[in-house]
Amino acid sequence: MNAPGLNLPGLNLHGIWAIYRFEMARSLRTLWQSLIGPVLTTSLYFIVFGGAIGSRMQSVDGVSYGSFIVPGLIMLSLLTQSVGNASIGIYFPKFTGTIFELLSAPISAMELVVGYVGAAATKSVVIGSIILATSAFFVPVVVEHPLAMIAFLLLTSVAFSLFGFILGIWANSFEQLNFVPLLLITPLTFLGGSFYSIDMLPQPWRTVSLFNPVVYLVSGFRWSFFGHGDVDIGLSLGVTLGFLVACLAVIAWIFKSGWRLKS
Repeated sequence: MNAPGLNLPGLNLHGIWAIYRFEMARSLRTLWQSLIGPVLTTSLYFIVFGGAIGSRMQSVDGVSYGSFIVPGLIMLSLLTQSVGNASIGIYFPKFTGTIFELLSAPISAMELVVGYVGAAATKSVVIGSIILATSAFFVPVVVEHPLAMIAFLLLTSVAFSLFGFILGIWANSFEQLNFVPLLLITPLTFLGGSFYSIDMLPQPWRTVSLFNPVVYLVSGFRWSFFGHGDVDIGLSLGVTLGFLVACLAVIAWIFKSGWRLKS
């Protein structure tokens, strides 16, 4: 590569665009599944959670239960889609051996990351937008702070796409690739207040929940909808940015050391 690590030279936009376009084209080949899956899943969540639980739990913090779970539904899909899209994007070149062509191409590490992560984050934001639009058919959806909602949507998509990129480099098999999303991301999201407020939990479980980083992501995103969350909005934003910076630092080390890139 032209530049080690994640330095910021003049970016080769042609290289970034080539990777971005390739990754987006790969997703367009499964566009039907990408659209139908989120719509069907969201509908089922509203039928099960909104219908069964919502009929017994009229409101949470003054918000109808059906509307309350919308940010959690979006965040659940956002995290899993971001990690999945980015991890398979960089893992597949390793699997097929074309990673060596990428490493020898006249593009920097930064350009490589921007291309793959940008495409993964774009797909996640599109899915999140589809879920938001689908939710409007079931419950009233009002966003009190639209700019904050967009900011959390973008930051979360980018942060977890970076995490997925790291996962794709780390994995040596498809089993390892699916291990983290299945046994870590999804459980943490379900236990992160996606479908309930952690204030509803008795002690010490509420305190234990605060060690779950997804709680801060869901809370911040929910704040952008309703103006209140389980934790302070500043803390939610800080945790999101901190996770993003940590992922960037890990990726910089990976490209500097060459760890797993040539295995």
